[in-house]
Amino acid sequence: MKNAHLKYLSVLANQYPSIASAATEIVNLKAILSLPKGTEHFITDVHGEYEQFRHIMCNGSGAIQKKIEEEFGSSLGIPEKRTLAMLIYYPEIKIKQIQEQLEDEENLTDWYRVTIFRLIRVCKNASSKYTRSKVRKSLPEDFAYVIEELLAGRPDVSDQEAYYFEIINSVIETGRAPELICAFSHLIRRFTIDHLHVIGDIFDRGPYPHLIMDDLMKHHSVDIQWGNHDILWMGAAAGSEACMCNMLRICARYGNLGILEDSYGINLVPLMRLALESYEGPVSKTFAVRVSDDSYDTSFAEIDAKMHKAISIIQFKLEGQLIKRHPDWEMDDRLLLDKMDPEKGTVVVDGIEYQLNDTFFPTFDKEHPYDLTYEESDVVRRLKNSFLRSERLQRHIRFLYTKGSLYKVYNGNLLYHGCVPLNEDGSFQEVKLFGKKYSGKALYDILEHYARKGYYSLDPKEKQNGQDILWYIWNHKGSPVYGKQKMATFERYFIDDKKPHEEAKNAYYRLYENEEVLDRILMEFGLDPDGAHIINGHVPVIVKKGESPIKCGGKLLVVDGGFSKAYQSKTGIAGYTLIYNSYGLILTAHEPFESLEKTVLNETCTHSHIVMDEKNASRRKLVGDTDTGKLLKEKIEELEELLEAYRSGALAEKA
Repeated sequence: MKNAHLKYLSVLANQYPSIASAATEIVNLKAILSLPKGTEHFITDVHGEYEQFRHIMCNGSGAIQKKIEEEFGSSLGIPEKRTLAMLIYYPEIKIKQIQEQLEDEENLTDWYRVTIFRLIRVCKNASSKYTRSKVRKSLPEDFAYVIEELLAGRPDVSDQEAYYFEIINSVIETGRAPELICAFSHLIRRFTIDHLHVIGDIFDRGPYPHLIMDDLMKHHSVDIQWGNHDILWMGAAAGSEACMCNMLRICARYGNLGILEDSYGINLVPLMRLALESYEGPVSKTFAVRVSDDSYDTSFAEIDAKMHKAISIIQFKLEGQLIKRHPDWEMDDRLLLDKMDPEKGTVVVDGIEYQLNDTFFPTFDKEHPYDLTYEESDVVRRLKNSFLRSERLQRHIRFLYTKGSLYKVYNGNLLYHGCVPLNEDGSFQEVKLFGKKYSGKALYDILEHYARKGYYSLDPKEKQNGQDILWYIWNHKGSPVYGKQKMATFERYFIDDKKPHEEAKNAYYRLYENEEVLDRILMEFGLDPDGAHIINGHVPVIVKKGESPIKCGGKLLVVDGGFSKAYQSKTGIAGYTLIYNSYGLILTAHEPFESLEKTVLNETCTHSHIVMDEKNASRRKLVGDTDTGKLLKEKIEELEELLEAYRSGALAEKA
């Protein structure tokens, strides 16, 4: 045995100091490999819609209802099963409702007892494919002993019957039944979703991205593939002024500036002052706030519209400066301010002159179109400082960097938000960055490298380049998370003619029904095309027009059906979720979530229906078939070598 390897085994021996401890761990790990794989849950393009997100997470995309059905079948009526399901989804709210309905103490005690027994059965079902060790580590501290005994106990055995029932009676008598019911409910939900994949776009459009981020930070196992809107917020938090202005513009457009003020502590007074002082009088309808529900306070509509216009003009100026700083990005076609003539009321786009629908630009200097005024520079400086000092925003963005990436290869599937940029012939599109060309996986890798530099680097030049790349990822035609020829924000705001509004999609979106192209992508990322899938979002599936999320016979799945209310009128549904359990893949479509009150009190669960149910070809997937299983097998090999070293005398036992 080589000295270097023996040295490694001696380090491993600190953890397993004897033949007995090493052998026991081998037995344990080999047993784990034979368990069914945990359930993965895929969700994407949530766009700040917290209530819909929370409801999907609480019901496991219908998986909890299925477990209740498996466990009780016809022994429980539909109303009882519906009540039990709603209790697991929202235990605190449902318990309060039941307590108000059952005023008699004896009836309430009976309900507690029956409900706890039912929850034990569902919890056993949900936890059956996990080791006792994993279940034990998941137990809430306050009820760890009680729940472990109830899950492992045998009330049908005479020696345990009295002990088992006494635990439940004692919990009720001490007034802790509601807390135990909540603990069981949360535990069932945890076991139902073993691992969560968020395939991008947590932020923008909807009003509560901060609450979604708070929930994700509490989740026991999660990864995130950055979407273009996430990248925008990451850039703003890193210090990219162009990203910050884009983000502020979108918040103003959808009536969400309150998120920044109330939830992240961003001081918007300087922007408001600039808007009031510079943009007097009515603002064109272009900048009117767009909201999809009644929660927006319309008394802020006028000032929000002025702020919307003020930050948009600043954005176009800063973007122009950035484009000029990086001529190799070949974005000169997006320099439009210098082609605008407010006096004539026209702008030239792609060599064609168009009429402007708005000519009031009080901070625009035709001789120096991309220079900020002193007042605009001051606003940008103050806003940037506020973003950098927002403790909650920085905490959320650090979590995105820690748990996130531009793509992920996991258990034989390739996950990314947008696309792999392609040429029309299906070959990988080359993109030039800082003097070098990249394509395919290498493009993803270099963009992620710079995205991290933009936030973490201590070198000023590296940090600046990284922040510029974050803006590049947001809207460049070569960006895999954007995937369009241009972002026509200026044209959509100031030109009524629809022709220049077009944002042509990358060839990827015309070729993703081509199996040869998809196989090439999978192999580029190190996957065997046979049985692998590409899972992404970004472009909503317009169900109303007959579009399907299932591409190329199921090789590619687009899990975006319009979580955001802003898209639901176009898509016709309220999002997809994908489940990958030991039996295979299940794609589910969801109807809009109306309200928590209606859902819980009336027990009217959001309707969902299965779009695809792809079973494994031969057998259930086991832990041994997963990426975790590969790591466990490597550890088993190392432990077996340690065992051999002990038995051969190469290493002495330490105990």
